Amino acid sequence: MDTLDLYPLTFREFLVATGNRALCDLVDSEDPSLINNFSSKLVPILWQYYYVGGMPEAVSSFLDRGLLEDARDVQLEIIRGYERDISKHLSRTETEYALAAWESIPSHLSHENKKFVFSHIAQGARARNYRSGIAWLTQAGITTLVRRVSKPGIPLRPYADDSAFKLFLLDVGLLGAMAQLDKETVIGGSAIFEEFKGALTEQYVCQQLVSDCGLTPYYWSADNSSGEIDFLVQDASRVFAIEAKAEENLRSKSLRSFRESHPDIGSVRFSLSGFRDQGWMRYVPLYAMSNSTSWG
Repeated sequence: MDTLDLYPLTFREFLVATGNRALCDLVDSEDPSLINNFSSKLVPILWQYYYVGGMPEAVSSFLDRGLLEDARDVQLEIIRGYERDISKHLSRTETEYALAAWESIPSHLSHENKKFVFSHIAQGARARNYRSGIAWLTQAGITTLVRRVSKPGIPLRPYADDSAFKLFLLDVGLLGAMAQLDKETVIGGSAIFEEFKGALTEQYVCQQLVSDCGLTPYYWSADNSSGEIDFLVQDASRVFAIEAKAEENLRSKSLRSFRESHPDIGSVRFSLSGFRDQGWMRYVPLYAMSNSTSWG
C-alpha cells in the first residue's frame, strides 16, 4: 500500500485553476528576465492566493462566482471541522490544550520572532501540557512544525532542537481566515496590514517549500543575539538559507552575517523584487519560488 501526502493547491496550481496556465508555464520557464517582465500580472494573483489559499473547496467556491467572500465561508467551515476533529480524537484535557495551541498560531506568527512560546498562550503555560496536542495537530497534517537547528550541517535533521520551533498552518488562506483579515486588507494592501503581511508571507513560503518544492523546512536563530534565518532547507548536496520578505528592497543583515560564517551554503531571498544574483545571495520573486532551478 502506498501512502500519499495531499496538500492544498500550490500557487502554480492556483494559476492553472484560475485560467492562467500561460503564467504557470512562464513561472516554470528558465527565463528570469521574462518572468520579471510579467510581475505586474503575477503579483495581484499572488495577493488573491494569499486570501483564497489552496484548499480545493475554497478555490472551487471562489471560481464559481468569482467572489472572494465565498472562499472565506468555506475556510471558516473547514476550520470549524478541524476543531470538531480535535475534540473527537483527543481527551477532554488534551482537546483544551490542543485548541489553545491551534488558536494561538495567528498571534505567534504576528510577532517579529515567530518562535512558538508557550507563555503566549496563557500565563504560566507549561510546554509538557501542550506538546501532545501540537504533535497531534502536526501528525494530522493541519499544522507544519518547523524546528530550530543549531548549525547548517548535512543532514539538517540531527541538528534540530525539538524544544524550539515555529508552528504554521497548512494553508495561507486559513491563516487569513483565523486572523479575520478582510479581503480589502489583503488585496488592497492596507497600511494597517503591514505587520501581519510578514506572517502571511512566511506562511506562504513555508507552504510552497513543503508542497511545491518537496523540502522540509527548518530555521536557525543565534543563542545570544537577535540574528535569525527564516528557513533552512537542504537538497541532495547543499543547504540553503532562506529569507522571506513581504516587500521589495529590504536589507539582509542576518542572512549576510550567516553566509559569512557559513560560506558553503546557498542563500536565497524570496520577496517582491525580481530575479537578481548578487553573488552571495539570489533574489527570487515570491510568485516564482517553485522554480528551484533559479535558486537551487
